[in-house]
Amino acid sequence: MSKITKVLATGKTRTTGTDAAIFSGNHEGKLEIHLTTPGNPVAPEHRFEAVEAHPTAEQLFAGAWSACYSAAVGISAKQLNVALPAGTAVEIEVDLGLGGAAYFIQARINLIVPGLDAEVAAKIAHAADAICPYSKATKGNIDVAINVVTA
Repeated sequence: MSKITKVLATGKTRTTGTDAAIFSGNHEGKLEIHLTTPGNPVAPEHRFEAVEAHPTAEQLFAGAWSACYSAAVGISAKQLNVALPAGTAVEIEVDLGLGGAAYFIQARINLIVPGLDAEVAAKIAHAADAICPYSKATKGNIDVAINVVTA
């Protein structure tokens, strides 16, 4: 893997969810996606709203990855018999950058679980990374940092 030496753009999303739906958006208000898990009959319709200027590819990728990873967090927590606290969220940042003359992406996954034991939160974060198809697709292809925030 090549390292990014100069970041050109960053797409950031914050995803929160319930059993009925997952919401992913970014801080600039350019991206708002309401997603559901496959086969969920009580969830609202899929909705995508973009405000000028349109979301970047990095924001779209981060939003999709964040929603998928959030679902994997829920699965991981259930497998470990852990109740996720209110305020649980996933923030993903995807950087587009240069490494020499070549373009690359890199990412940071931040699992926010207020008040949860840090060791338990790390287990959930890494188990979710092993489950999430987006994490699997990027493994070994781009640099990804996984961080846990419990405060």
